Amino acid sequence: MSTIPELTPAQARERLAHGALLIDIREAHERATGMAEGALGIAKGDLQAEPDAHLPAADGEVVLICQSGRRSMEAAVFLWDLGYTNVASVHGGTTAWRGDGLPLVQPMQSDAERDFNERYSRHLLLPQLGIEGQKTLLASRVLVLGAGGLGAPASFYLAAAGVGHLRIADDDVVDRSNLHRQIIHTDASVGEPKVLSARARLLALNPSLDVEAVQARVTSDNIDTLLEGVDVVLDGSDNFPLRYLLNDASLQHGIPLVYGAVERFTGQVSVFDAGRQRGTAPCYRCLFPEPPPPEFAPNCSEAGVLGVLPGMVGLLQATEVLKLLLGIGEPLIGRLLTFDALGMRFRETRLRPDPGCPLCAPGRAFPGYIDYAAFCSGGGAA
Repeated sequence: MSTIPELTPAQARERLAHGALLIDIREAHERATGMAEGALGIAKGDLQAEPDAHLPAADGEVVLICQSGRRSMEAAVFLWDLGYTNVASVHGGTTAWRGDGLPLVQPMQSDAERDFNERYSRHLLLPQLGIEGQKTLLASRVLVLGAGGLGAPASFYLAAAGVGHLRIADDDVVDRSNLHRQIIHTDASVGEPKVLSARARLLALNPSLDVEAVQARVTSDNIDTLLEGVDVVLDGSDNFPLRYLLNDASLQHGIPLVYGAVERFTGQVSVFDAGRQRGTAPCYRCLFPEPPPPEFAPNCSEAGVLGVLPGMVGLLQATEVLKLLLGIGEPLIGRLLTFDALGMRFRETRLRPDPGCPLCAPGRAFPGYIDYAAFCSGGGAA
């Protein structure tokens, strides 16, 4: 096999001036950030699939460029093996071209296309996501229950990731004591409804999203409406009655529930998907058939919480939401991940569905919503 010539950017530009065909083989979203002046954009896969449709005669001079020079060399070798004898690669690629101060041009694209390609450029490079995966996220709808310690970091990352519709429900207002952990709010937001404060910050981060602020207390009366059209539910609640209600409603509607909880220096995360996987995946009631007595489940205002801990748990929850929406990886279904911040240790506990569960046991009819406050005797959660 002949050695493929590697050209400097300056040499490639000189060859271009003398009639060589310069081809940028990066994907369209990569070229959106700028491509070598005079280059023709043809993705590597398209070029290799139909070289005759894009290239001159087999002895015509062709120079390939990518981001760093690796892919262009691979493509050059591919073309050489097909009989193209006058092909070269640009060493260092577009990165070197830019570093040498050579002119770059922006390919023609709409404002929406430019925003998509630039904003999600690192996602688009991932084979597990790519353009189609990012479009899936943009078409997804997530209910974030709570704009507090867990909902704040989780919704930030979901918005940054491009989840197209976020419905955030919370009836509380911002208090200064929230600010050490509820990072979506600022000092200027004190006294403002949390959902409105959250919506403003999320749209400032990603203006193209649809952020629906629901300033209401979540109850059995409105939970079905809140779940309408939702793909995943993220539980950022802070009390047991709401957790049991979310579990029951998510199971009834067949929507996966991403659970999280924090207390002092510990946190836990899991995914409950018994509504779609009855008999094989547990629900929240399989883990906690009954709520603990109030004295064993103090909330943050009573027990305190390390400010960074909700951020860590909320980030893990957001990760699980993205995996579920994209259908990638191994979600925490049937697994409880517990985190101890003081020891910096993670522990995983396997969870199995309870065959006697009053809610998710196979063949058991949905019993309807109950008086959750009475069931939990007013007990709080972390």
